[in-house]
Amino acid sequence: MTDLRSLLQRHVDDGAYPGAVGLIAHGDRIEVAAVGRQSVGGPPMTEDSIFRLASITKPVTAAAVLMLVDEGRLRLDDPVARWIPSLADPMVVRTPSSPVDDVVPANRPITVFDLLSSQAGYGFASDFTLPSIQALATVQTDGRIPSTFPPADEWTARLSRLPLAYQPGEAWLYDTCSTLQGVLVERVTEGALPDFLAARLFGPLGMADAGFFVPPAKRARLTSYYRPGPELVDRPDGEFAAPPVFALGNGGLCGTASDWLAFGQMLLAGGAGLLTPDSVRRMTADHTTAAQRATGELFLDGQGWGFGGSVDIARTNPWNVPGRYGWVGGTGTSAHIDPSAGTVAVLLTQMGEDSPVAPRWMRDFWRYAAAG
Repeated sequence: MTDLRSLLQRHVDDGAYPGAVGLIAHGDRIEVAAVGRQSVGGPPMTEDSIFRLASITKPVTAAAVLMLVDEGRLRLDDPVARWIPSLADPMVVRTPSSPVDDVVPANRPITVFDLLSSQAGYGFASDFTLPSIQALATVQTDGRIPSTFPPADEWTARLSRLPLAYQPGEAWLYDTCSTLQGVLVERVTEGALPDFLAARLFGPLGMADAGFFVPPAKRARLTSYYRPGPELVDRPDGEFAAPPVFALGNGGLCGTASDWLAFGQMLLAGGAGLLTPDSVRRMTADHTTAAQRATGELFLDGQGWGFGGSVDIARTNPWNVPGRYGWVGGTGTSAHIDPSAGTVAVLLTQMGEDSPVAPRWMRDFWRYAAAG
């Protein structure tokens, strides 16, 4: 029978990625494998190699918002304009295909729940030709390259000048709401998102290498980032060598497989005292209708969405177990929990993909993890 190391190594050998770290935890039983190299021709990959986590940051940011809900500093039905005033009077395109100057007022305020569930009206739809989505792409740029973002206040002001693609609560749209969640944490706490996460999540959970940049003492463990080819996009002395001007809640973290394992185990433990069990249940439950999912089907691949991550609702593949929660990242990362089996599965590579459709090597990992 193929083991995890053999599975990952096969994809190194066929050129899918230069290296990878895979981890599957069933309770206290953990299978972990590091294969290949941190960069083409570089040092060997190790279990504590550091990766650009990309969008598997999203569940972490959602957890931060829910901590504030647990403390009573936020309510799910609160209008976010209380903390982000530029979102107080959003306009919405008259129809999804309307020009960006053909707008009507939003029929209700954007709420904290809308941001957590990615239903605020901002975000990417499956149809990238829609005028409002094309306009959004000039503001919500590639989160894998944090330097393309201005400071948070400037970015939020730019976003507020764009119309919503859908009325609040009408549709599920990808990515932008997670960025806004990070802004919300900063506005509510009157502090920096990296500081909040370090004090409230990373420290208590022992996520020793999680952060929005990699300090010099750890730089030798940071992997390079590629696109298929492999085309070098970023080296360890590039994007994540210094703190960003905008800590991106949608995908700005770096970290190791064991860092996300600690986060996933916290969720499986019902919050482990950091989140209430009710917040974990809300976070990992599907909050979408079929109509809401239809706008983002390209991203969701037949599944639902909780707070910060997808929730499996249909057995469309061997790995789609109802209740499985997590997400993938555009730098070649994947992290999920399966509460029914008590498992955490994390795959970290350096190979970015521009398609929302998971590559074959990632699906092979999911299939292996589901087989138990």
